[in-house]
Amino acid sequence: MHDEPSVTVVRLGHRPGRDERMTTHVGLTARALGADEVVLPDNAGQSRDTIRDITDRFGGPFDVECSGSQKALIRNWEGTVVHLTMYGERVQDVEDEIRDAHTGDEEPLLVVVGAEKVSFDVYEAADWNVGVTNQPHSEVAGLAVFLDRLFDGRELDCEWEDAQQRVIPKATGKQVEPVDE
Repeated sequence: MHDEPSVTVVRLGHRPGRDERMTTHVGLTARALGADEVVLPDNAGQSRDTIRDITDRFGGPFDVECSGSQKALIRNWEGTVVHLTMYGERVQDVEDEIRDAHTGDEEPLLVVVGAEKVSFDVYEAADWNVGVTNQPHSEVAGLAVFLDRLFDGRELDCEWEDAQQRVIPKATGKQVEPVDE
């Protein structure tokens, strides 16, 4: 979160027409659960625009960028790299170690989320390959669980700056109000 070392989520791969919702939801989940930035593939401009619109309306700070060099970003990252995969070590077994590395050394954290089959070089470049349940599931679910564990739930109380709208929590019904300046 914003008073801790930065967290960037990188989305590997994007199949236009097939992955629009999923790529958008990776970015929205990253934003809502405490990451500082998401980096999407170059061909995910529609998802980028949607995430920017939500950030404009519901607040930030949160950055979203498109790049054609996700693997170079991973390879050259100056910090800790966590690759979320169902084949990795169990999140409950490594979360303390990851949290300590991230917050103790003040290193930025890169969280890698795949869309299609991830090549072996990504597994090798990661400091940790982390599985949430080690079962097939959504990358959005894996990202949400991982970020919640990384931040120990503190992200749930995040305050958003420069918001135009806010959701008013209610037991039933929906209420969205403009933010008074």
